[in-house]
Amino acid sequence: MVKDQQKVGWSKIELASRVAQDLEDGWFVNLGIGIPTLVADVIPEGREIILHSENGLLGLGPKPEPGQEDMDLVNAGKEPITLKPGGSFFSQSDSFAMIRGGHLDAAVLGAFQVSIEGDLASWKVPNDPLGRVGGAMDLTVGAKRIFLCMQHTSKGNPKIVEECTYPLTAPRCVDRIYTDLAVIYVTEEGLVVHELAPGVTFEYLQERTAAPLNIHVTGLAQGDTVQQ
Repeated sequence: MVKDQQKVGWSKIELASRVAQDLEDGWFVNLGIGIPTLVADVIPEGREIILHSENGLLGLGPKPEPGQEDMDLVNAGKEPITLKPGGSFFSQSDSFAMIRGGHLDAAVLGAFQVSIEGDLASWKVPNDPLGRVGGAMDLTVGAKRIFLCMQHTSKGNPKIVEECTYPLTAPRCVDRIYTDLAVIYVTEEGLVVHELAPGVTFEYLQERTAAPLNIHVTGLAQGDTVQQ
């Protein structure tokens, strides 16, 4: 009989929930495609977060119940969504006017790579002719804060690197990195580990990161895990 291995890190929905915890009451927040869309399902109870989708939606709610999907009402990833009371839909040009006008308090995005200085590469894999930039270039410039929500590695390759090798979406735009292994802040002193996911040690995290990490968490030392 094979013994169950100890769980290491957050699941996708747990990761989305960890991001949602840091979204403040009253914020207008864009959700990018992929794991960031899960944030709509785990907004903390009693907190009003107004969610935005770049295809022209404001006031997104959680995903609909099975059988209740309306494919005329989808997010930027073409996934069915719900609208909260007071929610609205409008033209994409109005949506990008909100983005470019600096009206979003935060954008939660995915990434192919992020550098030690907060450079973001999120729109094209080298030699892939189908890569498209989408609205990420506008979001990284227009939103007041950029939070990444992603897996720590891709096919075993680190996504946090000293210097991006993929085409940049925007330079020095990322404020925080949330992965299945940790919460990391991008600071002038480098990448600072703020929190480790369950079962993760600092050494384990550093081995899977292609850039040096710093520990500036009270009570957190090498070899320790954060108690949940």
